[in-house]
Amino acid sequence: MSAKSHPLMSLKNVSKIFGSYAALKNVSLDIHPGQVLCLLGDNGAGKSTLIKVLSGFHSPTSGEIEFDGDKVSFESPRDASDRGISTVHQFGGTFPLMSLGRSFFVGLEPTKGWGPFKRFDRKFANGVVVEQMQQMGITRVTDGDRLVGSLSGGERQVSAIARAVFFGAKILILDEPTAALGVKEAAHVLRIIMQAKHRGIAVVLVTHNVSHALTVGDHFAVLIHGEKADDFAKGERTREQITDLMAGGEAMAELEAELASLTGNIKQVLD
Repeated sequence: MSAKSHPLMSLKNVSKIFGSYAALKNVSLDIHPGQVLCLLGDNGAGKSTLIKVLSGFHSPTSGEIEFDGDKVSFESPRDASDRGISTVHQFGGTFPLMSLGRSFFVGLEPTKGWGPFKRFDRKFANGVVVEQMQQMGITRVTDGDRLVGSLSGGERQVSAIARAVFFGAKILILDEPTAALGVKEAAHVLRIIMQAKHRGIAVVLVTHNVSHALTVGDHFAVLIHGEKADDFAKGERTREQITDLMAGGEAMAELEAELASLTGNIKQVLD
């Protein structure tokens, strides 16, 4: 996807203030179809608040949101969902004691029969979830009646992503999808992200893992204390530069200098 393509969604100078606390300060972002935008930042950087603004959970205190060229105002997550914005949280937002088929279609249940005889179409739901999971590489799922809780963390992530793609997500927001996963499962989730990208879906990957971001990302934004500290395309920053920025850069350098000075003073005392 060309970097010159029109953004599907844009944030323009968006701020979110809670009382006297500014969780976001004048953040501007462009989200393009068929690209992965990585939002990087340490804990408390404002990533969670930004996700909630993108997904309609929070309305901005100031600034504008545009979707497909039109100014929009989301009153609820349902408004964002109706536009094709889907958010998958760290544990997939799944229900451990629910079957895969029911979990996949929760809130959008297929039915058969009519009137008072209308009921959940279990056979159809189970067939769809097995097909979608297998298409995304989870071949050991062969029964839609198995419980969600029997899946591994990575498989739950894949299930949630598969659901979003099946229901036509245009923007897929992934909140720390690899944070609690081992290397093999994280790699599989990253492959699924690339699949979504190649289907033309705009992916927003929220993470503090620089290695995972660099593996799949096309564009990157670094948040520090609610502000966008940097905004760059793939190849424009080294891993070390990104890590240093996320860690506080100058603050870390000052700490290292202070520790070196302290070490020197201790040596003098011991000598």
